[in-house]
Amino acid sequence: MSSRREFMALLSGAAATWPLGARAQQPERVRRIGVLTNLAADDPEGQVRNTAFAQALAQLGWTVGQNLRIENRWAAADAERIRRYAAELVALTPDVVLATGAAGVAPLLQATRTVPVVFVLVPDPVGAGFVDSLARPGGNATGFVQFDYGISGKWLELLKEIAPGVTRVAVLRDPATTAGQGQIGAIQAMASSFGVEVTPINVRDSGEIERAITAFVRTSRDGLIVTGSALAVFHRDLIVTLAARHKLPTVYFQRIFVTSGGLISYGAHIVDQYRRAAGYVDRILKGEKPADLPVQAPTKYELVINLKTAKALGLDVPAMLLARADEVIE
Repeated sequence: MSSRREFMALLSGAAATWPLGARAQQPERVRRIGVLTNLAADDPEGQVRNTAFAQALAQLGWTVGQNLRIENRWAAADAERIRRYAAELVALTPDVVLATGAAGVAPLLQATRTVPVVFVLVPDPVGAGFVDSLARPGGNATGFVQFDYGISGKWLELLKEIAPGVTRVAVLRDPATTAGQGQIGAIQAMASSFGVEVTPINVRDSGEIERAITAFVRTSRDGLIVTGSALAVFHRDLIVTLAARHKLPTVYFQRIFVTSGGLISYGAHIVDQYRRAAGYVDRILKGEKPADLPVQAPTKYELVINLKTAKALGLDVPAMLLARADEVIE
């Protein structure tokens, strides 16, 4: 009897552990995230951004290859490719999609009103119709704005500070970007107070960029402002090269232009937006809805100056401006 009791106790104990063991052996559900990037797959800047996003997700417990799969699509500033990849990602029925810029968000929201979309680097999501309001997005999209229009006036202020002799300013914009006109409007509103004549220039590809900048240049008192767009980032090396060739003091909206040889930039800390986007993706994966997550403004801005480029342009950077810089490239 003793042996029988021991056997039955062992059997019942093992049975009690079976459900727990079975649960432990069940693989964790793998969640799928789509990432639509408007840069080329071999662009180092795109790799830095997406790596920061994945690292931030890992810190929140989402590890690629374990409980997470990321589907990357690289559109390389090609409108047709963006539309195709947007439809492709939606067809995969991901749990959420991360989209860069207005050019990436628009085709996604045309393709789906149910798949959650988290965006970064969108200048005016309300004006573009992506959300009802910043506080209450209302639909299937939310995210992080690139900047407010007031920063555009700051670009003109910085241009006059670093190159006070400038009297004519070309403003480069992508007409496909809905926020472009608002950026130019803010610059034009301040033009008279700085004593400059502003000339908007619409460009759609590399050929137009080269022709437009070359046609604009007349005197040593000319300057350039490059407004926010994926097109400008994609063609940044060309724009920086043209600015150097024509001796144009130029203000850019992102640090990447200055590290590529541009003169000065002021704008949101891009990698920080990708890290913060990971936080929203985490919350959506855990059950929250984009409609209830307010669109957020940048919390970090950076002023970057390239002294080597300033010297090549014959500019003496004011000490006060250098003191305000977050980064100085020598």
